[in-house]
Formats: sequence, C-alpha cells, structure tokens
Amino acid sequence: MEYEKLKEVLQKFGLSHNETKAYLTLLRIGGSMAGKIAKEGQMDRASCYDALKKLLKKGLIVYALEANRKMFKAVSPNRLIEILKEKEDEVQEVLPQLLSMFKEEKGRYGVTLYKGYKGMKSVFEDILKESKGKENLVIDSSGSFEKKMPYYFPHFVKGLEKNKIKIRHIVRGENLNASKTTETRYIPKALKESVVATNIYGDKVAILLWTEVPEAIIIENKAAAEAYRDYFEILWNSAKK
Repeated sequence: MEYEKLKEVLQKFGLSHNETKAYLTLLRIGGSMAGKIAKEGQMDRASCYDALKKLLKKGLIVYALEANRKMFKAVSPNRLIEILKEKEDEVQEVLPQLLSMFKEEKGRYGVTLYKGYKGMKSVFEDILKESKGKENLVIDSSGSFEKKMPYYFPHFVKGLEKNKIKIRHIVRGENLNASKTTETRYIPKALKESVVATNIYGDKVAILLWTEVPEAIIIENKAAAEAYRDYFEILWNSAKK
C-alpha cells in the first residue's frame, strides 16, 4: 500500500496529520529519540513532541529511559484493532439510549438528503436493510451505479441476493449487470439518457442524482411511495421484456 494511502487510512482512523507522520516514522525507523523522529518525519520538534504525547495516551507507542532521555518505540499495529474494539464496546454501552432517542425523532422529518459517494452508500445500505424479503422497484440509472461505484456495486448485488430482495428494473434499452433476483424490462433507447434513478421500497422513495458529485433524496411517506408504485406499474406494463 502506498505511503499516502497509509496516511489517509490512519487519519480516517482518528490520528491527526502529525500523529500519523510520527507513528509511521517510528514504524519505519524503529526505536528512536524525539529529535530523530522529527528529522526523519520532516516535522518541527514542537509538533513532534505534541504528537508523541498523544500517541502515548492512545497506547500506540511506548518509551524507555536511556541515559535520562526518552527512547520512543511503536507498539504492534494490532493495537489499532484493539482501539477500534474499545470504541465499539463504548458505543454498544450507550447504544440502547441512542436508539431510544432516535425512535423519538423518527417520523418528524419525511425527507433526508445525502451527498457524495459515502452518502450514496448510505442510501443503498438502507435499501438492503429495509427491503429484506421484499421488493425494490427501480426506474432507470443507465448503468451509472456500476460505473460510478465499481467497488461497492458487487457488494450491493450480493446483498440483494443474500436478503432475497426482488428487483424489478426499468432501463433505457441497455443490458445491465444485475442480481439473480432482478427482472429487467426496457424502454426505447431513443429516450434521452438520464442521470436520475428512482428506487421505490417500503414506504420510501429514493431519488438518486448521478451528477459529478452524486446526491440523493429519500422521501419517507407512505402515500408518496404508493403513488410512485402506481407510476412504476404503468411504465412496467408498457416496457419491453
């Protein structure tokens, strides 16, 4: 894995820019004093000392005294997994209370907005969760999902099959990769290709916009979902197999 990718992952994990540089430097050069770590990591001494203090608190490094000077050393990277487990345990402890608060809020807002690829992933995860053993109706997408999210798309398809979610998909004359649970019908290619896709599942309608920075809107409203279903059935019955 490239060095920049390692830095990105560690910063997503929760380490600051300087903590990441100091930690990776120690992994690379082994036990060293702060001055050498700062030099090898291309950091000023003050920033390096501050980063080392924080890494000590997180348990990612240790030190020993040699001639009254601190010799720092990285612990096994397995400690990162232990930290995640500790965080998970802390969340599990307060989860019942958080869920209780969430239930109180549920239903107050009928429209939720999502932006970016992480937001789109949240929408697809919601579809997998809410549609188990049921049906998801899809109007178009022109293959945008698979093209824009090639690494996540296979996971979603497996999720559809695992959760036995039946898909009825209306597309614009293009043979798309699909799950084993998908039935596809086609509308004429002559119709202009759209960046908008619609998913209808449960009491929800998800409108996906595959623009340069993708966006999505989930409408949670039973009447709206039923209206979209009626519209879908009209299209489905007029589309070609």
